[in-house]
Amino acid sequence: MAIRRVTASLPAALVNGLLLGLAAVTLFPLVWMVAVSLMSPGEASTFPPPLLPGRPTLANYRELFAHAGMGRHLVNSVMLTTAVTLVSLVFNVGAGYGFAKLRFAGRDRIFKALLAALVIPSQVAMVPLFLLLKHLGLVNTYGGVIVPAMASIFGIFVVRQYALSIPDELLEAARMDGAGEFRLYWRIMLPLSLSSLAALATLEFTWVFNDYLWAIILISDDSKKPVTAGLQSLQGQYLTNWPVLTAGALLAALPTVVVFVALQRYFIQGLTMGSGK
Repeated sequence: MAIRRVTASLPAALVNGLLLGLAAVTLFPLVWMVAVSLMSPGEASTFPPPLLPGRPTLANYRELFAHAGMGRHLVNSVMLTTAVTLVSLVFNVGAGYGFAKLRFAGRDRIFKALLAALVIPSQVAMVPLFLLLKHLGLVNTYGGVIVPAMASIFGIFVVRQYALSIPDELLEAARMDGAGEFRLYWRIMLPLSLSSLAALATLEFTWVFNDYLWAIILISDDSKKPVTAGLQSLQGQYLTNWPVLTAGALLAALPTVVVFVALQRYFIQGLTMGSGK
């Protein structure tokens, strides 16, 4: 009996050991970033690089906020990302509900065309999009960041797939009771879609907050730059203060981690509940 118990527990021990090893490999760069952010200037550039700071210091964080203006960049990113997330939720949820539950000419063909556009890299559309925003006077403004992100094909797809899982009989019963389309959308669709909305909000917040390329292309004013573009100013042409830059990268990652931890219990549920009807 003892041999059988050992044999039965051996695969579980191997799997758990493998998972712990993978978790350690994944977390090591993050832990080392924290260590580098607490090192004195030049300590991280030695060879071999130390795993822990010799004398931990918060001078890099003070330098970051005092001279690099990281506080302003963080506020810009949080305000801009929150606005984009809220606006995109309004448009994505409305469009996803329409493609799932409303009947209109060409509905399926239009949706298939949108899905086909997903294979086109976003970088391809950056030049024509920049020229369009230039004609609209939105270059170097927050409006130029918000307008292109008001709706996304992926967001519409996520909401549509979730809305398909809502029984049509429920909506028909509400229509027979005299409910209009807006009331159906507001009183039935939205309360039943909170999980998918949380998942979509997490993705939108992460994508917009971490966006770097579009931020440096569109916004040139230092006072308006988000944190991803602001980190670029910390890298010099000939010399880079790596502890200060690492401290800025950690602060830039903090808001997305907080949002994900707060909404993680809704994340997987929102992405998977609409997979089957």
